[in-house]
Amino acid sequence: MIRSIFNVTLREWKRILTFPVYYLAMLVLPPVLCLLYAGIYNKHFAEDLPVAIWDEANSPLSRQFTFMLEQTESIHITQQVQSEGELHALLHNGTVMGAIHFPRRMDEHIKSRQPVYITIYTNVSYLVPAKLLYKDAAQVLLTAAAGVQLQKLMKTGMPAGKAMALVMPVQLQSFTLYNPRYDYQQYLVPGVIAVAMQMMMIMVVALALNYEHKTGTIEALYAVSNGSASNAVIGKTLAYLSIAWLDYLMITLVIYPIFASGTQLFSPDLFVIFTLLMLACISIGMMVSAIFKDLLLACDVGIFYTSPAFVFSGFTFPRWGMPWYDQYYAMIMPLTPFVDAFFKVYFMELPLRYVRLEMAHMLLFTAVGLPVAILLFQRSLQPSTLQHA
Repeated sequence: MIRSIFNVTLREWKRILTFPVYYLAMLVLPPVLCLLYAGIYNKHFAEDLPVAIWDEANSPLSRQFTFMLEQTESIHITQQVQSEGELHALLHNGTVMGAIHFPRRMDEHIKSRQPVYITIYTNVSYLVPAKLLYKDAAQVLLTAAAGVQLQKLMKTGMPAGKAMALVMPVQLQSFTLYNPRYDYQQYLVPGVIAVAMQMMMIMVVALALNYEHKTGTIEALYAVSNGSASNAVIGKTLAYLSIAWLDYLMITLVIYPIFASGTQLFSPDLFVIFTLLMLACISIGMMVSAIFKDLLLACDVGIFYTSPAFVFSGFTFPRWGMPWYDQYYAMIMPLTPFVDAFFKVYFMELPLRYVRLEMAHMLLFTAVGLPVAILLFQRSLQPSTLQHA
């Protein structure tokens, strides 16, 4: 049995290297997509976002605030406007990502402890840049305003500690964990590559068994597998899994570090959950290939199944915010438990014992998909079926 499985694996490697439908999707596209995605997010961060200033105060404080805003990582002052209409026009045509308005008599109101309303405009159609602009602007303006009050109190002879307690009775400490600088490349590229790998693996493996009929090689597979569907399916599974390992090593050790400034994507724990994802995808593809002998129909099923995976996986939007039926639908896709495990293993750097449920979830796809594929494909390897074919 082991020798037969090994022979099937060798045969499948040769087919992968021979047929364009296999080697293009499994050996060419993964590194190309990694290069493409990593290149798109090569800047890593949303920095120096264009911001307009509407300064009606035209005072030393407003100029000081403007200077302090310019020193932040996300804000770059590019425009000075004189009216709200001009400000909205710049936001509408995309010239600026945000704007800040300093009202008239701002200095007087701050020094006399009257309410001052400094307005921050952000274009939230760009979600992450808008949040970064607001975070940096709010931090600068609140700190600067508190500093003005602190200086005023200290000039009266009040001790610095007491003055600080009056100005800021509650001090907030914020810890942004796991991706504190909102690194686009670190967050998006691995996830998008995982989505692409899932889609390509299921689409390719959906042709693993039925393509034997198309190419007229089903009898050769019968001979090399000794007429055993389990030998054929397991041998093919090992061949596709080894190619997935090759892609993983090539992406994590060669391509990704080039763009990620030495950041390592490879880790043994991540390799384990990636292997489980690929096994789940291969099992689903094998089952689809055993059920549908029509190649076009098998591809359509694969596309229909894998296309919404990125949206439903929880990578860009939390699943608990989705309707209950969408949450159930998400659980029948292997990318969903992989994303949960990926967040814990890659970003939070937790050991594998924290992702036991996710690993069991991914193994469930293999435990169901491979036996079903073997049972169904055994019918195609019956001598009577082969003679009819």
